[in-house]
Amino acid sequence: MSAYEKVTAARAKGRPTGTDFIANIFDDFVELHGDRRFADDKAVVAGIARLNTLPVTVIALERGHDTKEKVFRNFGSAHPEGYRKALRQMKLAEKFGRPVVCFVDTSGAFCGIAAEERGQGQAIAENLMEMMTLKVPVISVLIGEGGSGGALALAVADEVWMLENAIYSVISPEGCASILWKDSSKVKEASECLKLTAQDLLELKVIERVIAENGRNFHRTYLDIKQNLWETLLTNRQLSPEELIQKRYERFRKIGPGPAGREAPTAGL
Repeated sequence: MSAYEKVTAARAKGRPTGTDFIANIFDDFVELHGDRRFADDKAVVAGIARLNTLPVTVIALERGHDTKEKVFRNFGSAHPEGYRKALRQMKLAEKFGRPVVCFVDTSGAFCGIAAEERGQGQAIAENLMEMMTLKVPVISVLIGEGGSGGALALAVADEVWMLENAIYSVISPEGCASILWKDSSKVKEASECLKLTAQDLLELKVIERVIAENGRNFHRTYLDIKQNLWETLLTNRQLSPEELIQKRYERFRKIGPGPAGREAPTAGL
């Protein structure tokens, strides 16, 4: 598949959303609401659950399935209160020693005037900062579209995984084409240039794992993710908080080559 075909697959109608992954991977999910500051953002679903016998905190950016639900979920584009709700659950997870699992599927954070008035940029920046030093294991899985800071705000993790037809980019192909060529019809060329596919990002060491979609047999995909989460979280729980934070720091320092092709230094925090 070409990069643009991956883009259309990531956006395809009928593709499972965050709540589908929660329902098929975890047991006894209890949703928790609100950011304790302004409102409960329906684009972010967050709560506690069990992964086999392991208590975990689960957070998902939720697009919705049909038109009515998509409008209710704001098409997966979170407001500041959504990111603050997610951060509140992460800090509770840290307090009680629960690993955090995030499912990312969004074209980007909501960019309306009201969101900016309530501190959209600050909310995203806070998540980036706090997730980098979270003292419990964190795994993020890109299940569809991963757009800009709205996706990154839930993807500062020990490991980032992607479904084989998911995408992850600083900007949409349409937006990139409009900026570079002043022509949004060049979306296919932009898709290739952005290196937004799971295969590209694995090669660039932006992600750690590509998860097969098994010919859209997502029940097998759910089982694969569940098994991989179980094994990875059990391993990462053996690390001390200091070791977790240092490994997370080094992971992000190694993304992208340094001067003359050398990796960036990995000095301690």
